[in-house]
Amino acid sequence: MSKIEITSDDVIMFYGNKAGYIKNNTAFVDLMFQRKEMLDFLKSNSSLDVEWKDGVFDALINNTPADAISLKKCRIYQLKPDADPRIKFISLNDLIMKGFGKPKQENYRVVFDGEVKTNRLEDIYDKFNIDIPDDFEGHSMSMSDIIELYDDNGSAFHYVDSFGFKEVEMRMQQSQTEEAGLSQHEEQQQEQDCNIIMKFTM
Repeated sequence: MSKIEITSDDVIMFYGNKAGYIKNNTAFVDLMFQRKEMLDFLKSNSSLDVEWKDGVFDALINNTPADAISLKKCRIYQLKPDADPRIKFISLNDLIMKGFGKPKQENYRVVFDGEVKTNRLEDIYDKFNIDIPDDFEGHSMSMSDIIELYDDNGSAFHYVDSFGFKEVEMRMQQSQTEEAGLSQHEEQQQEQDCNIIMKFTM
């Protein structure tokens, strides 16, 4: 078996590992295999374009259609300055054991909302401790922070725990525009109700 090869179903194998796939004359390869040896091999095979993409390896291992992989957007939540100090920088288990229950969104504020070019929680954690984006408005990531990965299909919230991450349930972030629209709708409804009452009392 060759060190690097392309199988009959267009999967790119790297030392026995499913590193990527080929579609429409483009090689989509997981970022962990981004190295000169791989690039030289792909460039030597006709005129393949190469795109390094996070999550390809995991998808191929789990038999997910690789071309369905998409990067989600990311929100970072950190506790508000006026939040109870006893819920700051503690593990999820301690938070619950001390009687505070699960994380509540009203205690948090959004300090980042955008793209981070990865769906890996570990990579996101490292990014906001080492390669911090200019539009990040919080402190270095630590316990009690929450990472939300979201797309058109929904959201997943992950609590930064003492070791790794734990998925938690939280209400989805509601934009100011949506809130303003809701308030306007409520005002219109109240006005309509008032007019109806006036008609009946006249």
